[in-house]
Order: sequence, then C-alpha cells, then structure tokens
Amino acid sequence: MLSHAIRSSRRIHMCDFAHPRIALVFGKTSDRIPGSPNRAAVLGIQDDGGAVKCDQQVTVFRSRSESVRILIYSFRIVLVVCLFACHTLSPAAAQSLSDENKPKEAVKQDGARKDDVRRNTPGMSFKPGQLMKMDVDLALVNVTVTDPYNRLVTGLEPDNFRIFEDNVEQEVVTFSAEDVPISIGVIFDFSGSMSNKVSKAREAAIQFFKTANPQDEFFLVSFNERAELTSSFTNSVEDLQSRMMLTAPKGRTALLDALYLGLSEMRGAHNAKRALLILSDGGDNHSRYNESDIKRLVKEADTQLYAIGIFDPLGLRNRTTEELNGPSLLSEVTEMTGGRVFGVEKLEELPDIASKIGMELRNQYVLGYRPSNKAHDARWRKVKIKLRAPKGLPPLSVYSKTGYYAPSH
Repeated sequence: MLSHAIRSSRRIHMCDFAHPRIALVFGKTSDRIPGSPNRAAVLGIQDDGGAVKCDQQVTVFRSRSESVRILIYSFRIVLVVCLFACHTLSPAAAQSLSDENKPKEAVKQDGARKDDVRRNTPGMSFKPGQLMKMDVDLALVNVTVTDPYNRLVTGLEPDNFRIFEDNVEQEVVTFSAEDVPISIGVIFDFSGSMSNKVSKAREAAIQFFKTANPQDEFFLVSFNERAELTSSFTNSVEDLQSRMMLTAPKGRTALLDALYLGLSEMRGAHNAKRALLILSDGGDNHSRYNESDIKRLVKEADTQLYAIGIFDPLGLRNRTTEELNGPSLLSEVTEMTGGRVFGVEKLEELPDIASKIGMELRNQYVLGYRPSNKAHDARWRKVKIKLRAPKGLPPLSVYSKTGYYAPSH
C-alpha cells in the first residue's frame, strides 16, 4: 500500500484479526507522510459475492492532527470490516460444527439423501423375506474320472474335456476342481431284510461322515414300510449318529418313497452342490410312488445320487421281482445323475466303500457352458462328456449326469 515504507527495514502490520489495531510507521523522523495535495488514498471494502461495496476517499494532509484523524477513521473502517467478516463466516462455522457433532452415520445419510434427490435415481423395493431371482443360462456338470482300477484321476485341465448337448459340441466357459461345501442326504434302509446288516451299514455311514468338511450339512431319512425324516439339515454329525443308533430294522421296504422324501427335502439345501447317499439292500415292495415318478423327479433335481448296495449273493436272494430288480433300480437312478452304485457282498468292505464315495465327491471336476440352444421349451437335453486324455494314460472312465430339463420360461 505505502511505497515509502518499502524502502524501510521496519515491518508494517496492517491488521491483526485476533487483536484488531492499526499502526502507521513513518520512514522519516519528521513523522509525516510525504505527498502532494492531489494524491489520494482510496480504501475499498467488498465481500466475496460483490454485494456490499464502500469507497471512501480520504485526503492526506501534512499536519499531525490530520494524520491522527486518518488513523482513527481507518480504525473504524477496519473494525467494520472485521465485524462483517465474522458475520459472514459464522453460518459456515456453525454448519461445520453441527456436522462435527452429528454421528458419522447421520452425516452420511444426509449426503446420500441429497445425492439421491439430485440424481433422481430409480430403485426397486423388496418386501421382507422376498427373494430376488436371476435367470442365468449357465449349465453346470459334475464330472468324475477314474482309471481302469477304479481310482480317481485328478489334475486334468479344461482342454482335456469336450462337452456335447444333443450331439452339438459346446464351449467350456468355466472349470473348477475345488472341494466345495456339499448338502448331503443319507437315505438309510431300516427294513426287516437289513436285520443282519444294519450294524455294518451304520459303520459305513459313520465312515462317510468322517470325510465331511465343517461347512457341509446333512439330513437323515430312515425308511422301512414308510419313509420318515429322522433329522432335518444339521452340521452335527454326532446328532445323526445317535439318531441312527435309536432305530431298529423291521417291516417292509419303501425305497421309492424314501427317495421322493429325500429329493423333496433337498430343495431346502443351502449349498449349490448336492448329493444323496443310499444305504440299502435294494428292492421296493411297499411304496406309493412308482419307478416312473422317481425317475422323473431325479431328472428334474440337480442332485447326484450314490448308493451302497448291500446285496445278498444271487443264489440266496428271495425270488421276488422287487428284490431281483433292486440292483438295476439303484443303478438306473444313480447313473442318470452322474453317481453310481457300489455293490457290496462282504460286509467288511462297507466302511472303505463309504469313505471312497466321500472322497469321490471331494474330487470332482465342474464344467460350465452356455447352451447353444437358447429355447426355453422345458424339453430334456442330453449331455455327454468326452475326454482328450493326456498321452501315456490308460483308458479312463467318465461319470456325469446324462442330461437336464431346459427352463420353461
């Protein structure tokens, strides 16, 4: 502001807002501000928005009394400026203080509400308990690969697999060989024909449970002449074991009814991968449902079926049609899901076979593809998996589901 003060080594402090004061420092001992009568100092005040403006010209005289008058008048103007600045800044400070005193959640909510109004974003409302459904056209197939000695083959890559739907080759878009949580239902035969086998069958079930992961869930269906849900889904293997010990074998065999109950219960499973393990000596002689009903239900359910068939030697079986057809019935319903039947004639083999089934479920490949046939016609689509086995390996066997029903809409 003052050109003569630039040449002085002394500082000029014009305003201190904490302790308002004005000091004029003169560069000469005469204590006068040099200047011509025609020079004027112009003092201006203007707010940030340009709404308030005040200009006042003050003529500078050489006399000391005039200098004191200028000093007093300047002090008044600076005081007005300070008061105006405080008044302008106080609402912003108050707002900032109120925001600091607010809980962080409230401040975030206020910001979210303003943002929503500004953007006018449309939204969807959901009622409590309402499910959001998404239609994803991705078919998943569980695949088991074994060697000629029925041993599992692991370590294959996506290029080793070819997948066909209705004889049209599909592109594999997802591939996994990880052990994932499984929802498993155990279908346990407590009919009278199991009287001399039930002890070993319990041991087999316990051995199967030992292969489980902590995230797995189980339920138990026991059946004789009627099927019963002995235990709904639980993570407690001990609870299932104790319930199996309380049931005694008796009566006739309602195997198909038990399968229907097990597949119905599986609809409440929490895991994407699902399987049923059947422990039975085969045959059915007391079910309300027939084979056609169960096979249709098995095709619709995305659930693998495994069975431990505790069969008597062929010469010792009763000559009823149901018992003679028992092994073939279990084979048909399991193979269409990618599972299989493990026949047992020596009861001592039961625990090892149960453990083998558990390991097989943990070491499967999962292939995913988007069907080239986009029609939602609810028709049965045949699925076939072929291998491009690496060189040097013996002939390998592949187990997978034989097909699925297309979506209806």
